[in-house]
Amino acid sequence: MPAHEPAFNGPGDTSAAWVSNFVDGEFVEPDPGRSFDAVDPATGKVFAQVHEADGPLVDRAVNAARRALDQGWADTTVQERVALLRRVADGIERRFEDFVTAEVRDTGKPVTQARTLDVARAVQNFRAFADIVAAAGEESYLSELAGGRRALNYTVRKPLGVVAVIVPWNLPLLLLTWKVAPALACGNAVVVKPSEETPGTATLLAEVMREAGAPRGVYNVVHGFGGGSAGQFLTEHEGIDGVTFTGSSATGASVMRAVAPRVRPVSFELGGKNAAIVFDDVDVDEAVDGLARSVFTNTGQVCLCTERVYVQRRVFDEIADGLVRRAQGLRMADPWSETTTTGPLISQTHRAKVFDYMASAEQAGATVLTGGGVPAMGDLSGGSWIEPTLWTGLTNKDREVREEIFGPVAALIPFDTTEEAVTLANDTDYGLAAAVWTNDLRRGHDVAQRMRTGISWVNTWFTRELRSPFGGAGLSGIGREGGEHSLHFYTEPTNVCVQL
Repeated sequence: MPAHEPAFNGPGDTSAAWVSNFVDGEFVEPDPGRSFDAVDPATGKVFAQVHEADGPLVDRAVNAARRALDQGWADTTVQERVALLRRVADGIERRFEDFVTAEVRDTGKPVTQARTLDVARAVQNFRAFADIVAAAGEESYLSELAGGRRALNYTVRKPLGVVAVIVPWNLPLLLLTWKVAPALACGNAVVVKPSEETPGTATLLAEVMREAGAPRGVYNVVHGFGGGSAGQFLTEHEGIDGVTFTGSSATGASVMRAVAPRVRPVSFELGGKNAAIVFDDVDVDEAVDGLARSVFTNTGQVCLCTERVYVQRRVFDEIADGLVRRAQGLRMADPWSETTTTGPLISQTHRAKVFDYMASAEQAGATVLTGGGVPAMGDLSGGSWIEPTLWTGLTNKDREVREEIFGPVAALIPFDTTEEAVTLANDTDYGLAAAVWTNDLRRGHDVAQRMRTGISWVNTWFTRELRSPFGGAGLSGIGREGGEHSLHFYTEPTNVCVQL
């Protein structure tokens, strides 16, 4: 049995493949007795076997990362690390379509989205953090002491160490590179645990890392699940110096418990129950276009997606009608088709969860404006397909408006005054993102700043500046990454004080 076969079978290629762990610069021989299925969400068919890492293999990965640090990686210059990041970006570009294929096969998302968002952003992540770390400086202070003496205080930032990088299944390559690029830029070594649902692109990135000349042990990949598997083995490992995690709030809490006895730093970007506020002075078509993106992108499987839409009463019907038309105009079809706009949910298990919310919404008295069922998909009927769904008639007291669903669904709720809208939008345990739609720029600034969220958009959605802080409040996370905020998390500062 070969140690590793590419996990990026193309359209129509049904041959089985192994997705292997990558430890200390080498792919690990798979153990047929410890594997799980990789399933195409669009068809429901198994296309590969994934080698599940056991405790000893995770231990090998952490130890390999530690050796890489001890053998010189932690002491490399900024210029050397920047050069590696640029080579990795170039390597992803050279194998761009391989990454697209792996991403589509794992997630079922449309091929156009995988190209223009996921893989393109992966390249951008490496190049952006190469630029950011190359331009970063350190703080220094000249202190005046008694008797006319002075002292120079300056900061030296050193790598955090071995970083556990745990990424979700919705944007697996984008979020993986968002974390790995700054971690490596700061001189850390990483052990990556991708979601069991989407193992392909993290594995393919291992090939690019090796081709780009990353030293052995700097980038490691272990596959598996959470409790009782690779996720638990990794977060509980004594050799881990920090954890960066994107995923559900419940899993984030579990990771916190795992690292608490060793007091390790964490950076969490967790769930969201994001609100959009639409004022009646808005350009209706522009707002509807933006809302359609924020509700339905990636079949609603983005932590930043909008699930609560508060609309000022005078334009409520116009906005609702426009969103219904957009939802009904989405094309659910073969993800490999260039005209497909909407893919399936990630799994049958997740679809069952979303359906449960759909059923409870109707029981709560919701009016279904569109959707609520399963589309007729013909040859793709084995996939995890679901109709984009919009509700009216719900309030902030209903569980569908309070709990994260993570699907192509949204509740439309009217409001009358600005104060009412702000109160409704902030009435949540989450605090990740908000969007404000208005032609009154003064009101846009005011309302956006009053949102208890990590990011507030005005008249846009998902527009990102990689140098700005990103993260959430409440159940939506701890800490910020992006720009210098990433450099702060992935390093340990030492203050050096010299009396002059």
